[in-house]
Amino acid sequence: MRIDSHQHFWEFDAVRDAWITDEMSVLRRNFLPPDLSPELAAGAMDACVAVQADSSEEETEFLLALAARYPFIAGVVGWVDLRSPGAARRLEHYSQFEKFRGVRHIVQAEPDDQFLLRQDFCRGIAALGQFGFTYDILIYPRQLPAAVRFAERFPDQPIVVDHLAKPLIRAGEIADWERRMRALAAHPRVFCKLSGMVTEADWRGWKPADFAPYLDVVYDAFGPERLMFGSDWPVCLLAASYRQVRELAASYVRAHGPAAEAAIFGGNAVRFYGLKAIHHGSAAHQ
Repeated sequence: MRIDSHQHFWEFDAVRDAWITDEMSVLRRNFLPPDLSPELAAGAMDACVAVQADSSEEETEFLLALAARYPFIAGVVGWVDLRSPGAARRLEHYSQFEKFRGVRHIVQAEPDDQFLLRQDFCRGIAALGQFGFTYDILIYPRQLPAAVRFAERFPDQPIVVDHLAKPLIRAGEIADWERRMRALAAHPRVFCKLSGMVTEADWRGWKPADFAPYLDVVYDAFGPERLMFGSDWPVCLLAASYRQVRELAASYVRAHGPAAEAAIFGGNAVRFYGLKAIHHGSAAHQ
């Protein structure tokens, strides 16, 4: 299966989605499976993983309902309050849904750069393993030192870094980010998504060469067996079309051969999230 490992759905709500600022007005509308389906089909993508964009269980229920209706949504990364003493009970509840594969918290928005190491949060993370759930890390580069310690604390927990930890591509900064990403990649259960890059570059003036140094780092550090493609649609629309984002990753990966392409554009996501097979090409028929 060819899989987009990272995208979002929402029914736009101006209050809830206040993170969508005036300069991001293209995102101020509904984005639902019938909008994504043609994009997947055009790129011969079979399935996707829907990732939470709002920190609520209502969001998780919304994504699970969409996944039940649209077979091409192969997995859901939802939100559960991992800081709550009742986190394990909520995880047990969601374990009844086959497509619920993991949890994410919007750590990048937390004022405490050590948030990942908080005792209450780590207690919730410790409960993920008994249900076979993954954890998506969404952080800025300044939070990478805490992420490295987090990975050390949970060596058996499958973790994936979203959006390359948002390197400062627009500013061309790489040294500190590279050192910390390599330290994170030293942990064999940590994966990385080739996603979210265009929105960290110049939205109007990026070119493929801007991303090559960052892609070189993660390809060398994680290898083709721990990278996965994600579009970050519809957020990517701030800077690029779905096709442009897909081709940006594909043109880089293609140079490393068909085995790398098959792994990064599907195989690794299946393995990491434990996705079940769907009928080939079903995205094109929804």
